[in-house]
Amino acid sequence: MCENCATSGAGWLGWIPLPDRSAGPALGPWTELSYPVSPDLPCASIFTRPSLSLLREMPKDPFNVTELRMVVHAGTHVDSPRHYYLDGPAFEDIPFDRLNGPGVVWRMSPKPNEVIGVASLEKCRPELRPGDILALDTGWAARFGDDSYDWHPSLSLEAAAWLAERRIKMLACDFATPDLVYHLRPAGFNWPVHRTLLSRGILICEHLRGHAALAGRHVEFMFGALPISGADGAPARVVARLVES
Repeated sequence: MCENCATSGAGWLGWIPLPDRSAGPALGPWTELSYPVSPDLPCASIFTRPSLSLLREMPKDPFNVTELRMVVHAGTHVDSPRHYYLDGPAFEDIPFDRLNGPGVVWRMSPKPNEVIGVASLEKCRPELRPGDILALDTGWAARFGDDSYDWHPSLSLEAAAWLAERRIKMLACDFATPDLVYHLRPAGFNWPVHRTLLSRGILICEHLRGHAALAGRHVEFMFGALPISGADGAPARVVARLVES
């Protein structure tokens, strides 16, 4: 049980101010960074996998109509502040400009269960600029669907605060959560990385893939997340392309 649930609904600080920036000229094609949604999509054990069924099917019917049921945090998705703050915006209130724009991809090589600290982030390049979307390429996407995926790296609270100080727009990671892995969480764990970022309107994308080819470069991102009314997250089709710095 959550010992802090009675008071954890408040704490939304508002959208962190960001400069009005656009990406530089494109240097290449768009790259797919999201997983396809299917009944085989690996999910956290507390979630059911997506289900797809045909409500109408040709040739019996004049057209095909598919019904989809899924948890909004399954597969590649974006968290809204409502995920941890009842006084924060749900997904239909996420400004469109918070879901796209310039950014960087940082390549890292953490060990299983490693907590990434500030010192590791400071070594990464290109340097972050205010308003950047930051994607971490840790190589963990290669483990997606394998039991070892659950031993993913995470960020320290100090690292999350460091990113917030640099006013990033979004953090995107190629693993399940930037918070400590499930099997290492102490009693009373309260998802401090999520809370530090989301309280300031810094969105979080989880289960990214395919961005290794963009590592160490400036890119333009587009996060096609659905504006689901009242939702704490939304599945997203994510693409990126190389741009001039």
